[in-house]
Amino acid sequence: MARSAGPRDALTDVAGLRVGHAQVPGERALSGTTVVLAPEGGAVAAVDVRGGGPGTRETDALDPRNLVQRIDAVVLTGGSAYGLDAAGGVMAWLEERGRGVRVGGPDQVVPVVPAACLFDLGRGGDWRARPDAATGRAAAEDAARTGPGAPVAMGAVGAGTGAVVGGFKGGVGTASMVLAESGATVAALVVVNAAGSAVDPLTGVLYGRLLEGPVTAPAPGRHQEAQRRLAEAVAAGGPPPLNTTLAVVATDADLSRAQAQKLAGTAHDGLARAVRPVHLLNDGDTVFTLATGTVPLPGESPFALNEVLAAGADTLTRAVVRAVLAATGVVGPGGSFPSYRELYGAG
Repeated sequence: MARSAGPRDALTDVAGLRVGHAQVPGERALSGTTVVLAPEGGAVAAVDVRGGGPGTRETDALDPRNLVQRIDAVVLTGGSAYGLDAAGGVMAWLEERGRGVRVGGPDQVVPVVPAACLFDLGRGGDWRARPDAATGRAAAEDAARTGPGAPVAMGAVGAGTGAVVGGFKGGVGTASMVLAESGATVAALVVVNAAGSAVDPLTGVLYGRLLEGPVTAPAPGRHQEAQRRLAEAVAAGGPPPLNTTLAVVATDADLSRAQAQKLAGTAHDGLARAVRPVHLLNDGDTVFTLATGTVPLPGESPFALNEVLAAGADTLTRAVVRAVLAATGVVGPGGSFPSYRELYGAG
């Protein structure tokens, strides 16, 4: 299946999608929220939750058997279950613009805003520094300010501000692919925050790099030194290792709600290639999908969706790699979280 990266190699290569970030203010805060805005009229959406400790809001509304056909935004947030308050700010922002499910007159709408949270409580030193409705509104406003196809900030931003993966600093990553057969774009945005690791402990190679072909491993001496420094940082202590990786996989392909749900499920394969172990009881790994429906799939084959499914998994793997490489290390009262680049270089 021939394919190439989109022009920005980002979620915003799916036309109409916008991404915004906001951080919780304060010197001892290390948390934030990321919002994905759908185009006017919304997008078909679905979700697949594989982790054992999820924190979510409005995910039942995405079941293909239920009423809601399209949604206007997805919220990814830090702050564990407290951070789900951020969705209220996005909901209010959408209501002010008349966007949502119409339930009465022209101004009577109920925005459906699916959300999922990750655990980052206390990583900045203040357990109570977590996203709220104001943080969600700020992230929605940040997304709305961007233009079509705008680049997406990666690393320790938005919901990735306090993310950690296997002791390394995690964060936000994004990637995209343009498919050869259909011309559809498939893209992913991920917030990497896992109890497992993105790094092979035997070699120092990022697991997700193995998808790209032959990989040159770090020199043994550098790997040993990196592992020593990582072990010291982990031993120094910090909040408990409760985590959760969150992702949005999007496409401009014309998908039904059932097809979108299938894409959410197979996209988890991409996460499993890049983070090991994954889907543990102290993770709440959740993948949302959005389909804007502007590119029809070839109708002559019942298997035309396969190209999109395979690309969703591969793109999510690449997004994880880019998140880890974009992250910057943090040392503070809540713990020490070195970055992969700090210990290994460019990777």
